[in-house]
Amino acid sequence: MSRDTELGVVRALVCEDEPLARRAIREYLADVAWIEIVGEAPDGKEAMRLIHKLEPDLVFLDVRMPGMSGLEVLDATTHRAAVVFTTAFDEYAVTAFELGAVDYLVKPFGRERLLDTLARVRVRLVGEGMAGRDRRAAESGPRRSRLFARRRGAIVPVPVADVVRIDATPSGAELVTEGGTLDLDGTLGEIEAYLDPTDFVRVHRSHIVNMAHVTSIRRYDERRLEVRLSNGSAIVASRQGSRELRGVMG
Repeated sequence: MSRDTELGVVRALVCEDEPLARRAIREYLADVAWIEIVGEAPDGKEAMRLIHKLEPDLVFLDVRMPGMSGLEVLDATTHRAAVVFTTAFDEYAVTAFELGAVDYLVKPFGRERLLDTLARVRVRLVGEGMAGRDRRAAESGPRRSRLFARRRGAIVPVPVADVVRIDATPSGAELVTEGGTLDLDGTLGEIEAYLDPTDFVRVHRSHIVNMAHVTSIRRYDERRLEVRLSNGSAIVASRQGSRELRGVMG
């Protein structure tokens, strides 16, 4: 997150291959004082280039673009930004949320729908900013030995040693143990701040795994690794996550 975001200004990048769609987003955002559009990309490869060059806080990303799809861009980029998909196709929504998207707007959408999304964006970005401060503070202090999660309306403590993995969801996060799943409040960035990075690795935008519950790591393709866990689940790490895993493995 940029320093501007901490002061209330969100730097946004618009990645759309349709000129009319780019213009509509610009017009909708014109009256939003806390957003500054820093660039536009008409295709996937330019989107990748500008994301790495400008490091925006927020990316509006079309799913189907020339060169690379929006899903490919999000999976490949190492810069973490809040992402809102804008597309005429609703069949990619599940994949988009699995990749950590804040929202998924199906065209044609109006100003009010976009403003609803921006409310979620602001909560996400403020949360990530708080997580960054928490992470810096935690570096010199003790890590949490338990997380407090929700199960059937009750708040229950879960020892971190029992956590197999933590997944992002559209409304927050989900804690997975060998006994089942529980709901967590907050973003993965906030939760990650409380965990020991030698034990818990963020292998994907949407997944943190407990290395103590990893049963095997194998090659998935040329750049990505697949992680198998003690509860029988498997996660394909992103390219950045695969690099993190290789670093942990030495």
